[in-house]
Parts: sequence; structure tokens; C-alpha cells
Amino acid sequence: MSQLYVSAEHVLQGGYHHATLRRLQEPNTTIEPHNIMYPVFLLEDDNAKQEVASMPNVYRYGINELIPVLKDLVAKGLKSILIFGIIETLPKDPTGSHADSAQNPVIRALPRLRAELPSLLLACDVCLCPYTSHGHCGLLTDSGAIDHAASVKRIAEVALAYALAGAQIVAPSDMMDNRIKAIKEALVSVKLQNQVSLLSYSCKFASSMYGPFRDTMKSSPMSGDRKCYQLPPGAAALAARAAVSTRTTRTTRTLYINFNRIN
Repeated sequence: MSQLYVSAEHVLQGGYHHATLRRLQEPNTTIEPHNIMYPVFLLEDDNAKQEVASMPNVYRYGINELIPVLKDLVAKGLKSILIFGIIETLPKDPTGSHADSAQNPVIRALPRLRAELPSLLLACDVCLCPYTSHGHCGLLTDSGAIDHAASVKRIAEVALAYALAGAQIVAPSDMMDNRIKAIKEALVSVKLQNQVSLLSYSCKFASSMYGPFRDTMKSSPMSGDRKCYQLPPGAAALAARAAVSTRTTRTTRTLYINFNRIN
């Protein structure tokens, strides 16, 4: 008997394997805890807590400081978080080696979060900019342009590492074309396609409003900007084209960023 092939773009079950995800598949006409994601900024120092100067009352946390905060919020109704990893002492390099290394704070924290907060839906931001020495969201050619194929391959590797560590959603925010298909194929390769969802940034506009996030993440580009791979502001037709061309199977809305899609 020939082996059946699982086509990555036709997998639906990854979009509703968790109770909160099932709620997110419903029409979201009200603002409730299940359709709000709480952003978490995770430090490599497990016992650290740092105030973010550009965002009052927002903090970066090490995992030992973060867990008590999350337990209190879950008791008050929090359903899901989006985790952003920050490195300060681990070295950054052109390929973002520590985006998926064993020392990465997100990879180290995921098993503890799954164990101590089993009901909490865990999403992980997938991007290279906090880990690359040049601060861009993809890999660069010798001329400084985005190396598209290499970037997509690397981003899929990072997303898979987070999934294997315990992430229930991987959220690629890099805006490299075709990385959704690559990530879904990576999940299929290890039989995680029905246990891990994708939250894809189908339409992400270049904007100065990301400034506080980049300050928080210590991820601003060392040179140039991200306008060559984030959509031009006001390009509604291009955004619609990007949304349609994204290789997804099922959509929902969240209150994190417009045009996000969950698979």
C-alpha cells in the first residue's frame, strides 16, 4: 500500500487543537479574554526584571519572575500569551544562531510554562531580528539585500524549534514571502501539523509605531530599514494580495495586529 501524503496547506486541525483556539475560530464580535493575547518579553537571565523606558508599566522578565505574574493573570482570566525572546549576553551573529539554540530563553522557558500553566495558550514570535548582528528579520547577501531562500529556510528552522520545545502557536512576524508554507511543511515533517498553529502576519505595514517594541526587544536594524520587506503604508491593494497569497487554511481575528491569521 502506498504511503499517504499530508499536504501542508490542507491541514486544518492545527487551527483548533486547543480550547482557546477553538473559541478563536468563532466569529469574534466582542472583546473577551479568549481573543486578546498578552505580550511577554522574556530575558535570558531567569531572575531579572527590567522596566521598559519607552512603554511605562511594561517589563521584561526572566522566567522565574514571569511565572508568578502569569499565574496571577491566569487566575483573573488570561487565556493566551505571545512570547518575545531577548538576548543580552549571548552573542548575535549574521544568521541568528541563538534564535533556536539550547540557551535561547524562549526554548528554555516553554517546558516550564507548559508544566506550571497548563491551560495557558502559548504563542511564540518567530523572527531573526532580536538575534542577528545586523538587526534585520532575514538573512542578508554580501550586498546587504535580503537573501530570500536562506531567510525562509532559517525562519522555518526557528519555528520548528519552538514547536518542539512546547509552543502551541508559532507566529512568524518577519514578512518574508512563502515562509508560511515552509513552516507548515516543517511541522508536517515531525507530525506536529495538528498540534501547533500558525499565526501569520499576512499584512504588516512598515511603521514608526513599532519603535517601542524594537526598543523593548533590542532589535532595531544596525543599518537601513525594513521597508523592503514590510508593506508600504497605505498599500491596501498590495495588502489584500498578500493576504490572499498567504498559504493558509483557516483564518480568525485577534486583537494583536490587523490581518493576522491562525492556521
